[in-house]
Amino acid sequence: MSFQAYLNTIKQKTGKGPADFRAMAEEKGFTKNGELVAKAGDITTWLKADFELGHGHAMAIFALLKGIKNEDSL
Repeated sequence: MSFQAYLNTIKQKTGKGPADFRAMAEEKGFTKNGELVAKAGDITTWLKADFELGHGHAMAIFALLKGIKNEDSL
């Protein structure tokens, strides 16, 4: 599955896109000024609990927040 396919599936399931997850991560204190300050486990636990995402999809959001991937990544 491509990174974009992960993002599309997440959007379909949650109604939220990358900008939404960035804003929520900032509000929750997982990022500060757009920089990730939390560990992968903290992010995945949040996404699994609040959005019922699987591990792979939660890690896709982690990669997005960390800056490893972005909306244009394949």
